[in-house]
Amino acid sequence: MSAAIFYHPEAYTTSGPKLMGRNAAGESFLRGYLTYSSAKEFWVQVQQSAHAQHFAETAKAHGRNEPVRALTKNGLGSLSQAGQIYYPGPGIGEHAFHRAGFGHGSWSLCGITHTTSSAMAMDAITALVTSPVQPWDAVICTSSAVKNNVERMLQAQVDYLKDRLGISKLVLPQLPVIPLGIHTQDFVYTDAQKLDARSALGVDEHTLVVLFMGRLSFHAKAHPLAMYQALERAAHSTGKQVVLVECGWHANEYIQKAYADAARKACPNVRVVTLDGRKAQERQTAWAGADIFCSLSDNIQETFGIVPIEAMAAGLPVVVSDWDGYKDTVRDGIDGYRIPTLMPQSGLAGDLALRHALEIDTYDMYCGHTCSLIAMDAEAATQAFIRLFESAELRLRMGQAGRDRAQEVYDWSAIIPQYESLWTRLGEIRQSQAKELKPLAHPWPARMDPFNAFASYPTMVLAPETMLTLVHSDSATALASVRSMRELAMVDFAKLVLPTDEEIVTVLTAAESGPRSAVELVAALIGERQAFVFRSLCWLVKLGLLKVTT
Repeated sequence: MSAAIFYHPEAYTTSGPKLMGRNAAGESFLRGYLTYSSAKEFWVQVQQSAHAQHFAETAKAHGRNEPVRALTKNGLGSLSQAGQIYYPGPGIGEHAFHRAGFGHGSWSLCGITHTTSSAMAMDAITALVTSPVQPWDAVICTSSAVKNNVERMLQAQVDYLKDRLGISKLVLPQLPVIPLGIHTQDFVYTDAQKLDARSALGVDEHTLVVLFMGRLSFHAKAHPLAMYQALERAAHSTGKQVVLVECGWHANEYIQKAYADAARKACPNVRVVTLDGRKAQERQTAWAGADIFCSLSDNIQETFGIVPIEAMAAGLPVVVSDWDGYKDTVRDGIDGYRIPTLMPQSGLAGDLALRHALEIDTYDMYCGHTCSLIAMDAEAATQAFIRLFESAELRLRMGQAGRDRAQEVYDWSAIIPQYESLWTRLGEIRQSQAKELKPLAHPWPARMDPFNAFASYPTMVLAPETMLTLVHSDSATALASVRSMRELAMVDFAKLVLPTDEEIVTVLTAAESGPRSAVELVAALIGERQAFVFRSLCWLVKLGLLKVTT
């Protein structure tokens, strides 16, 4: 089963001004979805028609000629035809409230985790407890580690509400683990490309090239000191010539200088080459020219980590931290090595959380302070590099194992069917269980019908038995008056809630014979319009065409 896609071009492209992991993941997902989806037609929810056109053009560029059905919030109820909608983030609670006006069983919602350490993401996840999400909804967790993180946040919120309000019933979405995917064919390079890449890097066949790929951010991605120190020790121990390629981008000159200063001090005998990871040609040079990949991530903003899989697809042995999603993707001793990490026990960083919550610290500082207290096993990293430096056969064997794993497990051809299988299961649960829901009078309490929320404001309330009569002597005069007043900007601005000319004629004609009850004045209208015009009787009173009588 397919799903509608909540589509904004910014979420699915890496060409924007601020490239983040979610952009790369979104772009890769969309390409995989358009390549491998079994959809017979595509649904998209968009904020503007230009976005729908952008999706249609993107689909066509990927060889998909199926019809594209677009909807905005004005047509949100059409999602009941699609049955599912996929949002590129975890905050489906907000969208569950949007769905409430059409019935909680009208369609399923599916979100996905990216970074879960930001205030916005954490608020969105804990809000699931009090949002009208259902068992036929899901938030895809991209790794076992992030699923545990999500469950911990949800449990803490539940404990808080149990203590404060005594809640006993809990309804949560599914939390399936489905990894991110890659296009493994993008990382296969010919011998000629490899030779060209190594020539561009200025290295000979005896030099070992170690690659780090990703944002060059010591406070919000991966602190490089452990990598620098391990490479220096391994190079000294083995006598090998080692070049470190850092392919990414620094956010500013301060960070760029911090990297250069740290490398000079921690690995003076390792030549460091910096490439711009935002440029496709430089990324290719990095991938094709490398012998070993390294990513010692130690940051809570990471949840999955796509680059080790890309490295595996490129046939590189990997040295990564035993951290978050890397625990799922890299098999220690098979595809490479996972380096043990150390973090303080729970209960020792409440001050960091509070500083972030109170906005004393920015999100970047929150991540930076936290990662400063997380350590790598430097000796284990050194030994991993030594083993790989000393054995070309080991590098080849681990690289091939990683490539096989990437192709079999993490290629989008294997991942998209898991999405569609999930969406099918959610649909089945919805079909089975949604009919048991009891509708609430106010399904979205914070967005209540204003005539209910403010019921104490007026002197009286228009009811079916309220008696109304014409102010004018005949309906023709009244109709001429209303048409004249509708030309006023202060009247016509509300045309969305106003009846048609034909409906006004029907009401005024019915009122012409004398006082009539409100329900009688709309009785001649078709059923689906009666409630709409009934409330508009107050508008006719407002204009001085009808008046309340006894």
